[in-house]
Amino acid sequence: MADKQALEAFAREFCAENGLHLALSWEMPVGYETAYGTYDIVENTLFLNWALLEKLPRGQQLFYLCHELRHGMQYQQPEQFSPFLRESLPYVLLYDGTCFRLQDGVWRQGKLEGEEAYFTNAYLGFPYEMDANQFAYEQVCLRCGASEALERLLTRSSPEKLMTEEEYQQLFRRIDEKLAT
Repeated sequence: MADKQALEAFAREFCAENGLHLALSWEMPVGYETAYGTYDIVENTLFLNWALLEKLPRGQQLFYLCHELRHGMQYQQPEQFSPFLRESLPYVLLYDGTCFRLQDGVWRQGKLEGEEAYFTNAYLGFPYEMDANQFAYEQVCLRCGASEALERLLTRSSPEKLMTEEEYQQLFRRIDEKLAT
């Protein structure tokens, strides 16, 4: 297992090598206590949940750190990514249908009606989530080697059924309509 200092050093090095400027916090925002990490562009902070991460092997710790660092890259260097991924960045959808849209530097929040299975699948298939998971997987393989545990983590982080771009366009419209009311 890695320790906080090792993960902090990795993050600092990664940011320096990739031109990222962000803060790292071990204090999770309210509502994210069960998440391993999150990146908030408004606060420009990468949050890591040490209470959960400290129990994991080093490779899995790095997976979650690299995943969140990739989100930093997506927001700070959007020109490196596909138009569809860039279009998806202002939208967040949680498993229970809670939805967010970043507008004028503020996260607006609403709640969609529907099935948890649909929301879970949609969240896992968001272009920025798929990209961050693949990036984290590749980074950990480079540093720690491939493993069955890492493969399982990537599989658990992937949608059961990939939604089409048009299905995401419809979902984005639903979120926009919900937040307009």
